[in-house]
This record gives sequence, structure tokens and C-alpha cells, in this order.
Amino acid sequence: MKNVSINSLTSIFLALFLLQSCSEKTINPEDYNPEIVIAWNEKVMDMAIAEDGLSTLKGLRTLSLMHIAMHNALNSIVPKYTSYNFTSEKIDGDPLATAAYAAYTIALHQYPNEKEALQEELEHWIKDISKETKEIAKNLGETTAISILQVRYNDGWDTESEYTWHPMAPGVYAEFNEHSGTPEGFIFGAGWAKAEPFMLPKQNYFRSPPPPEIQSESYTQAFNEVKEVGSTKSSTRTKDQAHLAMWWKDFVENSHNRLARQLIEKEQLNLWEASRLFALLNMTVYDAYINVFDNKFHYNHWRPYTAIHWAENDENPDTEPDPEWNNLHLHTYPFPSYPSAHGTASSAAMTVLASTLGTGDEYAFTMVTPEVDKAGLFSEKVKMDPPTRSFSSFSEAAHEAALSRVYLGIHFRYDSEESVLLGKKIGDYALNNFLKAVEIPKP
Repeated sequence: MKNVSINSLTSIFLALFLLQSCSEKTINPEDYNPEIVIAWNEKVMDMAIAEDGLSTLKGLRTLSLMHIAMHNALNSIVPKYTSYNFTSEKIDGDPLATAAYAAYTIALHQYPNEKEALQEELEHWIKDISKETKEIAKNLGETTAISILQVRYNDGWDTESEYTWHPMAPGVYAEFNEHSGTPEGFIFGAGWAKAEPFMLPKQNYFRSPPPPEIQSESYTQAFNEVKEVGSTKSSTRTKDQAHLAMWWKDFVENSHNRLARQLIEKEQLNLWEASRLFALLNMTVYDAYINVFDNKFHYNHWRPYTAIHWAENDENPDTEPDPEWNNLHLHTYPFPSYPSAHGTASSAAMTVLASTLGTGDEYAFTMVTPEVDKAGLFSEKVKMDPPTRSFSSFSEAAHEAALSRVYLGIHFRYDSEESVLLGKKIGDYALNNFLKAVEIPKP
């Protein structure tokens, strides 16, 4: 953020301390429900979808920034959890108003054309407080927001793709723009592999093992499986498998934030707990995309569509080509296959939810996905019937999300299985290293 200096932050802090009341009131986090953080989460997600359909990292990055700012602000008032890249003396501020200003500052910075709607949301949360209380909240909220914007300035979230095409060879990613519906020479996500993670030390921090050799038995089995269960007219794919294949097409950041909003209310988390959950959830999904795309372009592995059409040239005598083969939704995304990005992000997200909700992994819940893209991004929407799927654990949902890509016909089983393992590592890393509970000194 070019126009904000460290001196500006210092001035805000000084003003903040001067404005504080001499008599501090006791604030108990248990007295504050999560309504405000849920409302801002949903509002910004809706704006992100409206702007680019979540085809870029902007919406997910904005949610991460906003929830970090809210989390840091709340823990400057009552330090229940460690902050993210932010240090402050304890501030006697109004939690709701402070969180509102933090959210507003980030959202307005990212979506300036939505100022009227954002101003209306802000006013809803600050309308009943005194001028002095409002000023303290404004200064603290803006301080945490500006701080994280500075930390993440020029983090490469919108880096343009750079990719070198390779000659056709067994296992090598190849273009199929007639199936992806993209311009010739288009590649998606290479720039994502270069963006700076929020928590992982580097983009390739977790390196997946190589996919199977094309001449191996494990590859042959995966090839034959997706060729059958992922085809448009599969005779073995069940009705439920076809449903879950399409149902899981919703972007992870959309479906899992929607689930988080639902479960936060169900489990009656307080404002501090909910803010931490949203911050960890969105940073983790963001880092999962970065890490998995780094892996994708490292291995540059081909998609089932290419593999099945070109099988007579793959040097594997046990794979049969089918030049007429197509997958369930008649579309393949234009980037390498291994590992699955959807599976990785979902596994990472589910790992975080199991911990931050305080329920553990074994927990029954129902997810709702009303509609999905019929084929590729920006294609017409199709309604899901039914719009729900139920699970007995978070890990069960993560595995189903990953395997859905096999039934959809866009991934091999080993893409999906590795994605679950990779996502779990990323989720565990986030939980073990960030926004941890503050240890209360023993008397």
C-alpha cells in the first residue's frame, strides 16, 4: 500500500492511546456473538463472486486480509489468541465497532466501487455508540487493516502466468483448448504458483511425491478407472457418484466459508473464536492453492482427456485409446492435473474446521450447494437436486471432495489421493504455527 507509511501508523497509535478512557471496562469474549464477522464474510464473498466469479485469487485474498484485520483488532482488546504479524498494547475499545472498522477498511480498499453498500454495513454496527468510542474503534480498526495491507503489498497475488509448452510425450500436460473452451495457448494458474503464501515459508514448502510412471500398473488402473467412471455415458458410475461429482464443483472458498458460517452459529462460537476460524480458514485455502499449483507446474502432468485420446502413443500396452471419449461435464480445466487443487484446498479447509470449531474430526454435518457451473467457469448454472450432502466427519467430506474429480472425469485417483494428504499437511501447519491460544500465566 504505497500511500501509507510507518509514520502514519505511529500517528494512529498515538491518537489511539490519547483517546482511550482512563477507566477500563472488563470485556468478556463470551458475551459477544459472531454475527458481525459472519455478516462481513458473506458480504465480501458476494462481492468477490459478482466481480470475477472467483476466477482470481482476489476474493480469497480479500477475505484473508479482512479476517486477519478483524482478528488482530479483537485480540488487541482482549488477547485471547496470538495476532498475525501485528503487535499492540492492550486497547480498551468496543469490539463490535472495532471489528466493523477493520472489515470496512479492507473491503473498501479492495472493492472501492462498493463504497455505498460497505458504508451501509459499517453504519449498522456503529450507529449506537458514542463519538469517543467510535473514534477509538475507528483508529484501532484502521490500524490493523492498514498494517496487514502493508505487509501484503506487492505479494504477487495477481502475477501473470508464465509457462513454457512442452512437446507431446507420455504424461506431459498438453493443450486441449477445444475442450477447455479457452483461447489457443492459454494456461491458467501458473501465476498462482508464484504468489506469496500467508503462512507457508515458501510456495513449494510441501513437495508431493511424483505421480506414477505411465507404464506402471498403478497408472494403468487409474487410467482405466477414470476412463470408465468419469465418462459422459458411464455404465458403472452410480447416480450418487454423478451427483457428488457435480455438487462438489463449487469453489472451495465459497462452499467452505458458507459451511463455516453455518457451523459457527450451530456451535455458538463467540466473536473471537469465529474471527480466528475465518482468518485461519481463508489463509489456509489461499496457501493450499499456492502450494498445489506449485506442485502442478513442477510435475506438469497430463489430464485424463489427453491421456485417453492419446493412449496409443503412451508406450503403455495396457491402455486403450478412445478418440470419442468425453467426461461427465464435457469440460476440462486448462492447467496440469497432479495433484488436485480442489482436493488439496478442501482437505486443508476441513482440517482447519475440525480444529477451530472445537468438535474434532468425528462430527456429523450437512453442507449446502444450491447450484454449480454446468461446465467451465462462467457457463450457465445448474441447480443441484438435492442441494445437500451429509457427512459423519470432516475427513470424510475432504475425501469425497477430492474423489469427486475422478467421477467428473478430470482427475486420476492418484491426483485426488495425494491432494488429501497435501491439504492435511497445509492445514496442520497453519494450526500448529498461527493464531494460537494465548497462554495465561499461572498465578
